[in-house]
Amino acid sequence: MADVAVQTPIVAPSSSRKRSAEPEESPSTALTTTNGEVAVEGPPVKKTKLIKRKRKPAPPQIDAALLKTGEPPPQTGTTFNIWYNKWAGGDREDAYLSKTAAISRCKVKEHSGWTQADKTPGSYFCLFFARGICPKGHTCQYLHRLPNVYDIFNPNIDCFGRDKHSDYRDDMGGVGSFMRQNRTLYVGRIHVTDDIEEVVARHFQEWGEIDRIRVLTARGVAFVAYVNEANSQFAKEAMAHQALDNSEILNVRWATIDPNPLSQKREAARIEEQAAEAVRRALGEKAVRQIEGRETAEERAARRVEAGFGLDGYEAPEAIWFNQQKELESAGQQAQLEGPPEQRLLETGNQELEMADQTQTEPEPGPANSILGSSTLAALQGHTRSTAPVPVPQSSGPLVAYGSDDDDDD
Repeated sequence: MADVAVQTPIVAPSSSRKRSAEPEESPSTALTTTNGEVAVEGPPVKKTKLIKRKRKPAPPQIDAALLKTGEPPPQTGTTFNIWYNKWAGGDREDAYLSKTAAISRCKVKEHSGWTQADKTPGSYFCLFFARGICPKGHTCQYLHRLPNVYDIFNPNIDCFGRDKHSDYRDDMGGVGSFMRQNRTLYVGRIHVTDDIEEVVARHFQEWGEIDRIRVLTARGVAFVAYVNEANSQFAKEAMAHQALDNSEILNVRWATIDPNPLSQKREAARIEEQAAEAVRRALGEKAVRQIEGRETAEERAARRVEAGFGLDGYEAPEAIWFNQQKELESAGQQAQLEGPPEQRLLETGNQELEMADQTQTEPEPGPANSILGSSTLAALQGHTRSTAPVPVPQSSGPLVAYGSDDDDDD
């Protein structure tokens, strides 16, 4: 028998089998150019994506049912003011109420958030939020956060929008006085321990940056001074009737003027520095460098050229230079307020404008012996025709009850 050669077809492995058998390769970063050359790209550039997180809404601090809204306020004075719904005439709080613990406390990290007041610039802070008893949450019309250096209010009111008085109360409580800027709090009834300074600093630094703390360990009293006045006002309401690490009930009041001469000098220096900083902001950086002698040679040469007003060797006095700078600044501000000048379209062509100019500039010839033109003479003739005597209305009768028609009266 003849041998029959049977050809067995060779089947190429499928792509799926090949992919499963061989390890997957990373995507190639090579690029083929038109010349056939292969250009290898570098590692991909990492792009940082900024995710802007929205502020959380302020949660309610307490249930509204726990607040006693219908009861009148406790008597702390001699006369009840129906307009302000509080007692007046008494400068001291009730001894029993001053030793009653607060029902809640503000927790800044948990209770802070945006409210309806964030939409209105210059809004005041919520007094009930500082005390930890605001039931409204994000629907509140006041701010639910801590004050900062950018929150500036009128000296006659505090950060909660309450009016200050000309003098402090006898017990140094209440809103305070607008006669001086008070940033120091008196804290009494502190439980005396070995780490009393650390405890006071830990609890009071929650309400803002502290300038200094002085603790009288033997008496259980501390004086806490904040950098910002608004933070001291907030801390006074937040820590009133609160407790530290023990079960004490704090007595928080405004501190009187420190009789220490060093403290008074330090306070005067701080106020002077604040005034100097305000002047620096008003004058600008360029003027401050000129006053302090820190301007460069190029700025000094440019100032001399500008101060000469185009005259060689002339340097204007400081008063003239200052007034010129003020005029330039005011002109720039006025230009910003008014905006760019309105551009109007010309509907007529150049020929029509030239003809109109010729007709306006060339007067019509008048008579030979007259120095006035015919248009001027016509205007004068029309004026003479229009000047007719105006009839004077006759009086309908004497003025009653005034005696103005009687010649005998003086």
